[in-house]
Formats: sequence, structure tokens, C-alpha cells
Amino acid sequence: MGNFFQYLGTKSFRNTFLSILGVGVVLLIIAFFSLRYYTKHGEGLNVPQVKGQSIIQAINQLEEMGLRYEIDSVYIMDKPPGIVTDQEPSAGTFVKENRTIYLTINATQAPSIKFPDIEFKTLREARAILESYRLKVGDTTYKPDVSRDVVLETMFGGQKIMRGESLPSGSRIDLILGDGRGNEDIELPNLIGLTIDEAKFALKGSMLMMGTINSDGLITDSANAVIVSQFPLPADSVIKVKIGSQIQVTISNKRSF
Repeated sequence: MGNFFQYLGTKSFRNTFLSILGVGVVLLIIAFFSLRYYTKHGEGLNVPQVKGQSIIQAINQLEEMGLRYEIDSVYIMDKPPGIVTDQEPSAGTFVKENRTIYLTINATQAPSIKFPDIEFKTLREARAILESYRLKVGDTTYKPDVSRDVVLETMFGGQKIMRGESLPSGSRIDLILGDGRGNEDIELPNLIGLTIDEAKFALKGSMLMMGTINSDGLITDSANAVIVSQFPLPADSVIKVKIGSQIQVTISNKRSF
């Protein structure tokens, strides 16, 4: 052990130690500057503003700055085609040379979609469905109907459009809605001679309701029983009634007419 400590004090040990230390320092310096050169530490550039430019202008500017790019597209009806609508990273971001910039441009032609089913949907439901299909609500008009703010017809370019038809994304769809009042007064149908099922069908088509059903005598066959009287009865004094009115009838198995 004594010889070891004596060796540490010799000139030979000091020279060896200094040589090893020197080599280590040199290697650290080489590694530091090599890494700095490889990563180009402190070197870079700010991403230019290309949003709003044409795709040709944007590409030229990025290539001149040594930046790469990738392009995706969307369709926005109110913007000119071929315009950069978005970029990532955003303008002013500090990046390395050769960094990829992701561009979104407005497509030249709108993609076609299948028109969804919105008939008899409320205006609120129809608007949500159209927006999910990248369509827009155009003009809304009303016509007499007992339904309030319910889609009765859909129009595109002045023509009626049906579910499943193809049209460009971003199109405006005009809606014809019910005004909730209907025609208010409607012509009273004559139910005499009809069965109950036939009368209910006729009343439904006239937006009227079946009221009290009375019987004239014993009803042995309700399926074939016919209406022998009704109230109100179509006459010169009663031609029209309010939508939703109830019509009372009397049925019988005896055909007295």
C-alpha cells in the first residue's frame, strides 16, 4: 500500500494523469462542437405567413426558405379555389430548415354528397342534420299546415330535392315549413254509408277527428256496421269546420239509406 502512495507522488503518474485528462477534454470539445454542427444549434427560421395566398405562391415561398410542405384540401363554398385556408405550424413559429409545413387548401370542385332525409323534421333538427352533412339552410318559407316549423318540402336551385340525390357540399337548401295553422277551415266530409275504419281514414285526410260513436240498435257486426248519421252533417248551413274538429257519428247494422 505504501508503494502505491509513493507512486502517486511520482512525475510519471502526474504525466499519465495529465495526458488522460487532456485527451478527455479534447474528446468533450469535439463531441460538443460536432453535436452543435449536426443539430445546427441556434440556427433556424420563422415560418412565413402563407395562409390566404394561392397554393403556387405558398409553395414558392416555402421552397425558397428551404422548407418542405404537404397539402390537404377541404371545400369552402364562400372562398376562392386554390387558396391556402390553414397552415401548421402557424406563421412566426421558429423551426429548423427542411421542416415540413402542412397546408390546407380550398378544393377547386365541391365533393358530392347524398342528400339526407329531413322531411317532417323540425327546423332545428333539419338545420343540425344539414350542417353535419356540410350543407346550409337557405330560404325558409311557410305554407298552411297543422304542423308548426316542420319541414314539408326541400328545394335546391328551385327544384324539389329528394333523399339520396347527389349535390355539391356546401349547397344551400331552401325549406318549406308548416305554419301551424293549416287552412283553419276545411270542408266537412260526408261519412254516411262508411264503416268506422273508412270514416276514420277520411277524417284523417281532412285533419278532423272522430268524436263520439253512438249505435242505432244492437251492433252484431262492428266491422260491417255503417254510419247512418253524423253531427255536424254537411248542409247548406254547415259546409266547413275548423281543423281538428270532432265529428260524432251513429252506426248501425241496418242500412237505412
